[in-house]
Amino acid sequence: MPRVPSISPATGLPTSPSFIHTTDCNFVDNAGRTLILRGVNLSGASKAPVGHQSQVLDDFWDSAEDGGESFVGRPLNLDDGSADIHLARLRGWGFNFLRFPFTWEALEHEGPGKYDYEFMDYTIRVLQKCKDYGFKILMDPHQDTWSRFSGGSGAPFWTLAACGINPLNITATQAAIVHCEYPVAHDPDPAKLPAMIWSTNYGRLFSQTIFTLFFAGRTFAPNCLIDGINIQDYLQNHYIEACGQLADRIRAYDNGSLYEDCIVGWDSLNEPFEGMCGWEDLNSNPTKQGSTLKKGTYPTPAQSFRLGMGQAQTVEHWKFGSLGPSKDGAVTIDPKGHKLWADPVTATPIPTPPQSDGDEGDEQDDDGDNEQKQQPSGELPDGTNTRWGWKRDVHKWPLGRCIWALHGVWDIETGFILRPDYFKYHPSTGLEVEFIDDFWKPHWQAYMRRLRPAHPEAVWFIQPPVFAMPPEIEKEEVKGRCAYSTHYYDGLTLLTRHWNWFNADALGLLRGKYGSTLPAVKIGEPAIRKSLHEQLGMLKSDANILGSYPTVIGEIGIPFDMDGKQAYGWTDGGKHKGDYSQQQKALDANLNACDGENALNYTIWTFCPDDHSHEWGDGWNMEDLSLWSPADVWEKQRDGRKRKRRIRAAGLPRIAEQTEFGRGGGGSEGPMESRVPLVPQGGSEQPSPSLAMVAAASSFSLATLGTATLADESWEEEGGPAALGWHSNPFDFLSDGARAVKAFNRPYPVKTVGKPKTFSFDLNKATFRLSITVTHEDRPNEEGLGRRRKPKRRSTDDTAKPGQLEEEEDAEEDEEEEDDEALGTEIYIPLIHFAHPRLLDSPSRRRWIRAQQKDIDSRSVSTVSSTSSESLVATQANASSAALARPGGSGTDSGTATPASFDSPVPPSAGLRGNESVGSVATAVDQQASCSGDRNVLPVVGAAPLFHSNIVRKKAPLHSSALPIVPGTVDDGEEVVDVEVKVSEGKWRVDGQTLVWWYDAPEEGEPEKEVVVEVRRTGGAIKVKEMKARQESWCDQLCPQDGCGVM
Repeated sequence: MPRVPSISPATGLPTSPSFIHTTDCNFVDNAGRTLILRGVNLSGASKAPVGHQSQVLDDFWDSAEDGGESFVGRPLNLDDGSADIHLARLRGWGFNFLRFPFTWEALEHEGPGKYDYEFMDYTIRVLQKCKDYGFKILMDPHQDTWSRFSGGSGAPFWTLAACGINPLNITATQAAIVHCEYPVAHDPDPAKLPAMIWSTNYGRLFSQTIFTLFFAGRTFAPNCLIDGINIQDYLQNHYIEACGQLADRIRAYDNGSLYEDCIVGWDSLNEPFEGMCGWEDLNSNPTKQGSTLKKGTYPTPAQSFRLGMGQAQTVEHWKFGSLGPSKDGAVTIDPKGHKLWADPVTATPIPTPPQSDGDEGDEQDDDGDNEQKQQPSGELPDGTNTRWGWKRDVHKWPLGRCIWALHGVWDIETGFILRPDYFKYHPSTGLEVEFIDDFWKPHWQAYMRRLRPAHPEAVWFIQPPVFAMPPEIEKEEVKGRCAYSTHYYDGLTLLTRHWNWFNADALGLLRGKYGSTLPAVKIGEPAIRKSLHEQLGMLKSDANILGSYPTVIGEIGIPFDMDGKQAYGWTDGGKHKGDYSQQQKALDANLNACDGENALNYTIWTFCPDDHSHEWGDGWNMEDLSLWSPADVWEKQRDGRKRKRRIRAAGLPRIAEQTEFGRGGGGSEGPMESRVPLVPQGGSEQPSPSLAMVAAASSFSLATLGTATLADESWEEEGGPAALGWHSNPFDFLSDGARAVKAFNRPYPVKTVGKPKTFSFDLNKATFRLSITVTHEDRPNEEGLGRRRKPKRRSTDDTAKPGQLEEEEDAEEDEEEEDDEALGTEIYIPLIHFAHPRLLDSPSRRRWIRAQQKDIDSRSVSTVSSTSSESLVATQANASSAALARPGGSGTDSGTATPASFDSPVPPSAGLRGNESVGSVATAVDQQASCSGDRNVLPVVGAAPLFHSNIVRKKAPLHSSALPIVPGTVDDGEEVVDVEVKVSEGKWRVDGQTLVWWYDAPEEGEPEKEVVVEVRRTGGAIKVKEMKARQESWCDQLCPQDGCGVM
């Protein structure tokens, strides 16, 4: 890889230690190491304000007309401590990158030019919290089918009125499918919304029209003038300025530190849609399957025009099955005269009722005034909008008529399409239009020009329409700061909610790789995995159109509500509850496609931290893709099982099953909202909140523990951290509430000296292999990270153990080891796959630990306390655990190898630190409480709490860039992973969940070389029953749900 410059190509200024380069098709740190950025979208819940999930109709339209709701609280609640737990979980999963969706509505919901600065400031607080946890951020201006009020997300409500649309008739005309009004507005049943039906909105009148206006209004709707400018400019100007206001606000915070250290860059508009630009014939739909889903009613644009004017139409109906979309008949849609196009309101004032003497008259006078004020607001016949403040040119754009009829595209009276190819050719030049070059690119250029002054070092993430290739962009525009941002979903799995034994190369079909459908069909899991890998490789190659820039898969994921929500216990009497094996296969296949030689960066869709449920999924259009759910937290599951046992023991009716499985005990109708209390009943006490209970009050060290508090008492009363899946045992913490965690919690090279040639992971065997190509130019430039490393003295003691890194004996040098340690390749080693056995202890061992703890509490114990500002007191008991301990070694696994020794395993020399024992009882105590003699203690079972801190480690972290073990858990100095490592050459060490590997780059003039590392778990992969045992108490294991096996 070429040496990275010390001067920014965008600004000409020296690069900072946190600078990320985009060169040679990779992200590269300022030392020249190749970066792989992986994480999640935080969050899908950001599409709507708190408490306004898409199925909720109450106050949906009224609050929008009143100026909408604030999005404060999205994507994380910063006031109750939960944000720290969620970010600690994400960091513990090895993620270092977050795509950060925000919507135009969140910025400008109160009206044109009225910005929600409170939300912007809240967003900055969230971003700062993410920065504290070491995340890099991609800002994502998100939309789906334009707006929440057209069945998606993105734009504010007032944009509908600006386009002359009456939103109350969207459902009647089927201009869009709106979840809370499905199937009909007067009798909605939102639980019946079909899977992914929302995306068919791209094939309906609303999206086809409004995206045409947004991107190409000047070209195809020149008569649509508002406030003296075309609707295209009116919409784009407001959208771009809203994003610019947020960018400026971030720049003003802390002298732009978020741009310096956290925010990598800005995505372009999420999944832009062409509208009708380039449509060949308005009387027909495309015959080939494109990015628009064929499912349910499927009108042509001509039929949609007529429906929009209230005329009944008989349209095609499609279904989507295992073999893809197929037409299964026709249905008639009758709007019964309701029009999508808004009429002007009357300007006649409502008369004030006559007054009378006395108090009663005063009341009538007040009522009269109120009636006068509450006259219908909206747009007057002269084009003045009394609610939103604009003035429409009613001479060219009168309300109440389809704008495409106003432009001569069709005749309302006859319904005849006068110009079927109107959108195919440019009206002025007569040339065929090309959406990306003619319309998308100028919009993106305006967006970039507005944001660049606020963030001059931004990486510009280019996202064309779904599955479309990006345009060519001049180097001078991006100034060497660019990345390709695209999305990929396994469409068959997403739509059928089933992991099939066959699949199809959807991208290959769209790109013309096959002459017919049959060759695109892939039979069997190996063929499917290979096809997915090839499709992701095809997307990666698209980046070459832009230049030698990296690729990010901005969205990828699978549904978790597969097979009738079988994993939620909704089928077969609940016997499959908690079984995410099929989801694991599907997600592993998708993410495996990002490994190998593709070595892709990605952000999984999605992580919904607060209001996910089994009934409503992510809270948006019945999608259910969140990697974690509060409904899957073990504490909640245990409470449900306890409640069932109590009911059965008392001989009461099986009411609990109605709550758990729906109306009839194990039926398939779906569950009602769970009413199981988060706090266990029957007198069982939860420990009062201690330092450890506020799970991740710190990002990486105890020094910042005082910054997070349980300010929200209701959160504490509802179960506190346990209700969010927090445990002192890091394996439990990273497992609890996660769905198919073994599929997404994967090892990968985070920072590589050289370039990853290929890497693979077999989750069934817990084996990881990485091959790296290294050249002379790949030697890390440590000064690029602000490091000044002295030559390190190595011990020449012949008695040192083979394969073990020599320790610095001088205490002063040991303190400086962070800078003295050479930069190496850093690989994330997830303890979910490679956990040390001590983290997987049995229920009987936990009972023994509790007995030991009671004994300890009854007598004095020795404590190891820190007198520094970091407030931790750790108490340990000498519990014997020789069966788990391996003799010898220091606190970390380490080893060395030469090329000749690669074929034989290099045995790890690590063991426990000194004479410390595994599974010792420990407590974390708030220092202030300790000083006052009022100890709030969280008892720990099986393993000590593990806050990532240096104060109890005998060896400091390798350097500040190393991944923490698990933020929010106390590092007790013992190993968390148990691995066997083989390297082709060099030395290695495992610290927490990070394997650091040092090897020599070729000397100048020498050819490039390839180095290889293999990692496997000692003793083999963790078995399903071992993971399941962590979820259940010993009583749960002995006593099934149907009754107690002991009593």
